[in-house]
Amino acid sequence: MARNLGTPGGQVPPAVRSTSPGWRDPRLWVGIAIVAASVLVGTRVLASADDTAQVWAVADEASAGQELTQDDLEVRRLRFDDAADLDRYFEVGADLPDDLTLAHGLGAGELVPRSAVGAADDADTVTISLAVSSLLVPSGVRPGSVVHVYVAGEASDPGAGGTREEPREAGVPVLEGVRVVAAGAADEFGAGDRQVELAVPAEEVAGFYTLVGSLTTPVVSLGQVS
Repeated sequence: MARNLGTPGGQVPPAVRSTSPGWRDPRLWVGIAIVAASVLVGTRVLASADDTAQVWAVADEASAGQELTQDDLEVRRLRFDDAADLDRYFEVGADLPDDLTLAHGLGAGELVPRSAVGAADDADTVTISLAVSSLLVPSGVRPGSVVHVYVAGEASDPGAGGTREEPREAGVPVLEGVRVVAAGAADEFGAGDRQVELAVPAEEVAGFYTLVGSLTTPVVSLGQVS
């Protein structure tokens, strides 16, 4: 006769039903915490991936001498690889200049560069490029800024029969109230030179270069006006 060897006395053990964990089960709260952390991390990753910036553009074609108002502008969202490139334009959220008169025309939908904003007589200017020590450029200088240009240095030897230039009076700017068209970024240590482009009245360009060429080691510095 066959015998049940599974349990003493041949009794069959009762079936055990699986039950769902209750709200007091710590495993439930651990799972919720993991899900919440995953959502938070995912949100931050997506936010950091959006490195675009909003800048102002003209809604319709605008001509030189036209004064722009808020109604003439629209928002464009773009990605800039270099912060210096972003500085060339007016970022949404930053204060706009009180005077947004265009020095040259812009096409419909075109971004508004800082270099395009200025007096209408800027058409009579020449853009010159200077390499200026970062230590001699105010940190707030950017495209659209207005600066004075100072030049210091000893006059070079004119040679036999030449005439030595008289030293310039200290503190007197060589160029007054010129507009910054573009300004390269300084390095993280504030060393080296910054490349600065200036819109200089055409009649003053020759005199400026003549002065710089007359000095042995000219030192150029900028003073920010606005």
